[in-house]
Amino acid sequence: MKGVAEFDLAMRSADARRGWRARRFDLAALPWLRPFIESRWPLFVTRSLALAGLVFTILAGLLGPRVGSHNFAIILVWIAWWTALKLVFIPLGGRSWCSVCPLPMPGEWLQQGNLLGGLQKPHGLGLRWPKKLRGAWLQSGAFLLIGLFSAVTLTDGRVTAWVLLALILASVGLSLVFERRAFCRYVCPIGGFTGPYARFAPVEVRVKSSSVCAAHSEKTCYQACPWGQYPLAMRDSAQCGLCMECLRACPSDNIALSLRPFGSDLGAAHQPRGLDEAFLALVMLGSALAFSAVFTGPWGWLKSAAYQVGSLPWLGYSAGFLALNLLLLPGLFAAAAWLHRRLSGSPAQLGKIFAQQAQALYPLGLFTWMAFTVSFAFPKFYLVAEMLADPLGLGWELPGLAALDFGWLQQVGPGLQAAILLAGLAISLRLARQLAQASVTNRSPVLAALPVSLFCVVYTGWVLWMLVG
Repeated sequence: MKGVAEFDLAMRSADARRGWRARRFDLAALPWLRPFIESRWPLFVTRSLALAGLVFTILAGLLGPRVGSHNFAIILVWIAWWTALKLVFIPLGGRSWCSVCPLPMPGEWLQQGNLLGGLQKPHGLGLRWPKKLRGAWLQSGAFLLIGLFSAVTLTDGRVTAWVLLALILASVGLSLVFERRAFCRYVCPIGGFTGPYARFAPVEVRVKSSSVCAAHSEKTCYQACPWGQYPLAMRDSAQCGLCMECLRACPSDNIALSLRPFGSDLGAAHQPRGLDEAFLALVMLGSALAFSAVFTGPWGWLKSAAYQVGSLPWLGYSAGFLALNLLLLPGLFAAAAWLHRRLSGSPAQLGKIFAQQAQALYPLGLFTWMAFTVSFAFPKFYLVAEMLADPLGLGWELPGLAALDFGWLQQVGPGLQAAILLAGLAISLRLARQLAQASVTNRSPVLAALPVSLFCVVYTGWVLWMLVG
């Protein structure tokens, strides 16, 4: 009880300083929306449709045309879904995609022994995930692995289909061995991508009153959560899949689904952060930079090398990609964290400062991926219309779809990209100064924030040069 009280006091003090508590709006309190949130049927139907679409996508990838621009799997996954994920789902809903993602469904159904979920006796071994493998390390590795083969994955429908099928099989296997959604929490590269950026999104699931939770000894919310989260102890939204099982299970109506200001989980220097999260943030930055160079840059030799998997040029590309993500960016940011430590006078260890200051990279990373998506997907949106007009490649021409004009998207693209990147930079610079103010001891917060700010400015300039020119 004492630990809960101390936690509640710390959270209330932080909320009072920021004035956030009064600026949240509980969506679950709306009478017309509450039944849809409490019922499992809307989410079940949506996920079932998504699963059917996933199966069709895999079949289309394996059996459809070899040319990527005519393959349903390529167009749906890497143009339509890719754009929706980065421009809608993540910035507006955080991990909202995780709530409807079909990848874990077959394994979860086998694990629970039912389709709708809820409090059931789990099937399988139900082992706890190994402590040494917790955190975001495996997700970072999975994302780097996909990045090494990104050129063929994003253009070959068969490769895309096999990747999706491998993710489903991995989810099923882990569900039968480990408890809850171990795959989603520790392995899934999509979850690793959305988790850090969910801290920026304007939606959260939190308890209304910690004292109510402390008085309820049964902890039905924790027992019901497929993610293994205890709502009272959640410090941010990075590990919340927005499944609403805690809200359904709470007997005291003590769970809120709230709208909040953007970036509400960021900027708190007192909250513990891990090196795995900081490394994942840097991997996201490095991958966005590499993807921009390969898919939108003017270097034909680089794109050719990325396509020639297994060749000597591809080995060179892979070495450069890994060096960028594992050495260059982490090394530069470590130097920035070291300078911040010297300028701020902080007694904290360099590793802790490295992890805390990495919070400033989340907005920059999210907005960089958004800008890259504009350059990568917008010029190809006409393919989405053509796919909808003839999804099976049988020569259909559904009225009006193939004739849609998306040329205006290409015209607004460069300006929109620049605006997105500069907005992300502005937010990251504000966060860097906010973090510096919380860590300095009789030093100038502006000076202490300079190293991380300079890192963000140089990175943004690099991406602007590649995407906009």
